[in-house]
Amino acid sequence: MAVSPEKPQQQSAIANAKQSRTFGQQIVNVLSRYTVQIALLVLVIIFSFVSSDFLTVSNWINIIQQSAIIAVVAIGATFVIITSGIDLSVGSVVAVVGMVSAQLMVNYGLSPWLAIIAGIAIGVAFGLFNGIGVAYIGMAAFITTLATMSMGRGLALADSSGQTIFGLSSQYTFLGGGYVLGIPVPVIITIVLFVVAHFVLSRTVFGHKVYAIGGNREAARLAGINVRRIEMLVYVLTGALSGLAGVMLTGRLAAALPTSATGLELQVIAAIVIGGTSLLGGRGNMIGTFFGVLTIGVLSNGLDLLNVSPFWVQFVQGVVIFLAVLVDVIGQRARMRNV
Repeated sequence: MAVSPEKPQQQSAIANAKQSRTFGQQIVNVLSRYTVQIALLVLVIIFSFVSSDFLTVSNWINIIQQSAIIAVVAIGATFVIITSGIDLSVGSVVAVVGMVSAQLMVNYGLSPWLAIIAGIAIGVAFGLFNGIGVAYIGMAAFITTLATMSMGRGLALADSSGQTIFGLSSQYTFLGGGYVLGIPVPVIITIVLFVVAHFVLSRTVFGHKVYAIGGNREAARLAGINVRRIEMLVYVLTGALSGLAGVMLTGRLAAALPTSATGLELQVIAAIVIGGTSLLGGRGNMIGTFFGVLTIGVLSNGLDLLNVSPFWVQFVQGVVIFLAVLVDVIGQRARMRNV
């Protein structure tokens, strides 16, 4: 039987179409995997051309110092989001820790280091409150931490009557504004915390359990993982790091403001999502969060250098979050088609 001359052409067209789809999927996978690095590189190139001050050493030190607070909080929040949770209270916790610890030192004569410890302990208490509500009572993380956010901000305002506290000791401000061998202390703290958190998340049993819970909570429970305890611990960790960030921010400002860290939760979530951590849980890493924090810092700094209104800065951050989630969704769909 004779072979139709159209069949080789059809087969060639099908092969070309498959090759085109495969190439397109590879591009999508690369974009999905390296979204944050590509975004950061593009921002650096753009701001380098539009502002002569952007690539200066002093400006980059400023970027890193300003990003340190977001980074410290984002480290803990990454653990929470990998478990498919969320913590909206971090900004309020930073504010209330700064206010209370400063008051304990200035108004009640507590030593600076005890005031710092007390501040971190307050952060732990907020994290424990969130963890118990989410893990043991079964409340939705969004609602629980939204309530805590409101309570924390209200407590910071009520405790200070809306007034700023000055007169902080140099020992207290050291964590936020000090230097060691010419390197800002917040930068040292941030790098050390990222290294430790990366090791814990990627190399320890605790980190593997965090991923397991985010991937499939019920399967993790059936595998013998104490899901409730792990969930509670990640909220406590976030609370402790938010407490540390509160002390650092107050030290950097050399004053405690009840309205400080307003909107910090948005910046933290943006950095984590841009860094590739899925809001559905089960996927993410500290390296991605690190680049996500740098991306938010570079974006905010570059727009400030261009004298862009802070309102538009918030708008642009929202757009960046949307695009990061969009690329993540497209990448997930591409991976599912390949399976």
